[in-house]
This record gives sequence, structure tokens and C-alpha cells, in this order.
Amino acid sequence: MASTTPAPAVATARDAELFLSVEDLKVHFPTEDGLVKSVDGLSFELRRGEILGIVGESGSGKSVTAQAILGLHKGSRARISGHIWLDGRDLVPLSDEEMRGVRGSEIAMIFQDPLSSLHPFYTIGDQIAEAYRVHNKVSAREARARTIEMLEKVGIPNAPGRVDDYPHQFSGGMRQRAMIAMALICQPKLLIADEPTTALDVTVQAQILELIKDLRDELNSAVILITHDLGVVAETCDHVVVMYGGQCVEKGSVDDVFELPEMPYTWGLLGSMPRMDRVRQERLTPIPGQPPSLINVPTGCVFNTRCRFSDHVEGRRCFTEHPQLLPTAPGHEVRCHIEPEERRRLFELEIKPKL
Repeated sequence: MASTTPAPAVATARDAELFLSVEDLKVHFPTEDGLVKSVDGLSFELRRGEILGIVGESGSGKSVTAQAILGLHKGSRARISGHIWLDGRDLVPLSDEEMRGVRGSEIAMIFQDPLSSLHPFYTIGDQIAEAYRVHNKVSAREARARTIEMLEKVGIPNAPGRVDDYPHQFSGGMRQRAMIAMALICQPKLLIADEPTTALDVTVQAQILELIKDLRDELNSAVILITHDLGVVAETCDHVVVMYGGQCVEKGSVDDVFELPEMPYTWGLLGSMPRMDRVRQERLTPIPGQPPSLINVPTGCVFNTRCRFSDHVEGRRCFTEHPQLLPTAPGHEVRCHIEPEERRRLFELEIKPKL
């Protein structure tokens, strides 16, 4: 259920300059085994025309964050607190009915699997036109014309002839394009893309990502790109949030995080990513161990069970004290007990040569 704490009537002046501001977002699910802290104190900001990448392993809280922004947890047993300011309006206190008016018109989402997201018994055109008519009082003829226009915009060949096809008659890449057309037909202010290139070949992946960027530029919309692929983030995003165990462990501009990452988990992600621009002399280095249970999150640093640099911190702070997310440079924040100078030294000597 949504937080019962009264929300301010308007956002602060600083927040009003932003388009999306997520503040101390928590999404917890009570279960018989305990409280699942899927998202635990997440904050980030996004402006119009920007693309924000949210990266992390499966179970890190990426998709739960997107669902919370869309209000998809309302009516469930989820315990939600914090603030999600969208264009100066806090979405957390809104009812499910109020959020239905926001979804589609102001926020839209492209889901991972377009085949399961599209209804097999209805044509592509009918499903996209329905999404348009929900938020616009137009005739079926007008909705169909708008649907064909959007299919052409996302690069579907012979859109007037394909509008009456069923999902199984489209290839994977064309289904993803149809999902993008459905998401953008009402020109939302915010587009959330959850693993939009999963299961697509590399050529189609590049086309889909280029399409998202082009439509972002045309509509001046904001985009959240959820992915586990750091290569996609490097090529597409302006800023990045690295999530682990339901928390943000590092965030900043793509240039800062990729050129001088400071969180050992981010080092692990970069070290396990193949590089096509150079000959690698060593094998890729996977992150040892498994992500933590979100019911029994480790005491101290959430990454302490898998980090091989905890001996660079005096005492046992990594195992007893939860690190704060602190600025290490303008716009670059890191959650780590290792001193900044030591983190940079470790990166230059031990991590960077292997990337």
C-alpha cells in the first residue's frame, strides 16, 4: 500500500527544476519468510531530454523501481514510501485510479518481452489504437490513422498493410518496434524501457536503441533505460545508477562512472564485460558468489560478502557499518568505506589494466 505520510503540496524549488526526482524510495514486500526489501532508499534525478541507465544484476531492484514509478504496486501488499516527483507532482500518494490516468499519457513503459506483452488474439493495430483511445476522445478511424503514423515512425515497413497483422506475424525486432509505437502514441513525458533489446540480435539491438534516442530527441522526453548491459549504457545514456541489493551503490554521469568507477561492485561489472575494441590477454573476471537475499541483507555494506577489497578498510566497518552514498566528485556519488584516494589508487593499479 502507499505511504500514509502526508506529502507536501508542491515540490521544492530545486525539485521543480527537475522533471523526475526519486527521493528515498522504498518498496518492501511482506512475506511469510520476512520482509523483502526490493528497493531500499533509492534516490536519483532526471531531466527532460536525458537518458538515465539503471544497471545491476538480476534481483538488484531495477524493474521493481520502474514498476513503482508506474504505480503498478498500488493495490498490492507492497509497502511503499518516499517520493516520486514527476514534473512537480508526487506520484506516491496517488490512488490506483489516479495513476491509471498518468500511465500512458505521462509515463509509458516498454517491457522486456514484447511477445508476452502483446495479446495474441488481437491485431497489432487494434492494441495500439486502444492505447490511444483510452487517453484521447477520437473516433476509431482517427485512432487507426494515428496508429499507422506511429508504426511508420518506428520503422515498420508497409505500415498500412501490416497494421492488421497479429503479433506472431511480426519478427522479434518488429514486435519491439510495435511496443515502442504503443508506448509513444500518446507522447508521454517519460519513457521507461525495461531491457528493450533482450533476445534481439546485435543489429536489431542497435536499431532499437537508435530509435529510442531519435524519438527522445523529437519529443524532448526523458528516458529510463533498465539493462544489465553496460555496453548499451555507454553508447546510449547520459547518466547511470548502479544498483545492488535494492540500493544505489554508485551514480553519476556515464563518463565519470565508466572512466573512474569507485565502487568495487562497479569494477566487477566492468571487469566481466567483453571488449570488442582491443585484444584481451586474460579471461573475463566474474564477480564471485551470489547476490544477497533481499530478506536477509548483510549487515554493513550490502556488497561485503563478495568484495575482495574489504581488507583496505580499517577494522571491520564493511561488516558492521552501512556506508552512506557520498559525493566523490561533482555529480558522482559512491557507497563505499574505502577512502577515495585509496579507491582511485586501487582502480589505477589493479582494475584499469584488466579492463
